[in-house]
Amino acid sequence: MGVSMGLSRQVCRWAEAASGAESSGATEPPGSAGEVQQKKPIWPLAMREVILRHLKPENIWTFARQMGLEGMEVTITEKLELPHLVHPAGPYTAADIDGLNRIRKDMERSGVRITAFCMYNRFAERPDIEADWCGRVARVAKSLGVSAIRIDVVAHNMRKEDFLPLAIKALRKAMAQVEPTGVPLAIENHGALTNDPEFLDALFRGVGSPLLGLTLDTGNFYWYGHPLSKLYEIFEHFACRVFHTHLKGINYPPEKRETQRPMGWEYAKYQCPIYQADVDFHRVATILDKAGYQGDLCIENEGLGGKKIEEAEVILKKELTLLAELRKKLGRSPAAW
Repeated sequence: MGVSMGLSRQVCRWAEAASGAESSGATEPPGSAGEVQQKKPIWPLAMREVILRHLKPENIWTFARQMGLEGMEVTITEKLELPHLVHPAGPYTAADIDGLNRIRKDMERSGVRITAFCMYNRFAERPDIEADWCGRVARVAKSLGVSAIRIDVVAHNMRKEDFLPLAIKALRKAMAQVEPTGVPLAIENHGALTNDPEFLDALFRGVGSPLLGLTLDTGNFYWYGHPLSKLYEIFEHFACRVFHTHLKGINYPPEKRETQRPMGWEYAKYQCPIYQADVDFHRVATILDKAGYQGDLCIENEGLGGKKIEEAEVILKKELTLLAELRKKLGRSPAAW
């Protein structure tokens, strides 16, 4: 795999620089209604809002709180719409002052914050458009107190050697827009390239920004084919680059866990809740704790399709209970917005 563990200390220094940038008081977007003033919590329990929608809530904010959530990852479009936030009063937008105020008030009333935005990018195809979009989302994130932005870096059938320089150039443009806000962009490891540690290392080196990091998806590195014991090396290697998480599980047959499997091997069959997963989430949490991780613990359970609402709710609550227990064992505080 070729992961050099010595890089972790360098990455930690980059993460410290990013933390300093975030606390430097970047200005809010023109016309915004004022930034949320908050003491950032330690490891809020979060979930992707698209996962919550499996449970058919009428008001996603109050339902999230009833579930025991403290945060949500929320999809944001190019028009700054939040299409998956369900509420009786209708859809949300972050494109104007009224929309920002509405989001802010609903977060405050419910006690549930947006801990990360989720973007679906095409950097190689349209770098200038993506850079502008990232900048606009980062300014919204700063205004609302959102801690990270999950992004895509996908090759779309390009060869790695061709895609890497394009991705570096595109992300440099994006970071020029994002860095003044202090809000990090967090690449999700998924697909054929960003689950490759060597590619990620080359990408981070090439861009050279302390505010470019990782949405650590615990399932995707395993999905890619890395043996179970190698996952912890990867997690440790990138721990100081982690700004956001996607926590999901796979339970492979024992004889397959330490083998190099084909990418995506039998994922639909063996995906599972995190409390049944091969990955030791206490060990993952300990790795993040040692690295000084300050983001959320965000559930992304992709195995709820076809399950009854009641069954899905039980599964998600058990996953949240596990994360709350891990957080408590490590002395991390619950979120107190």
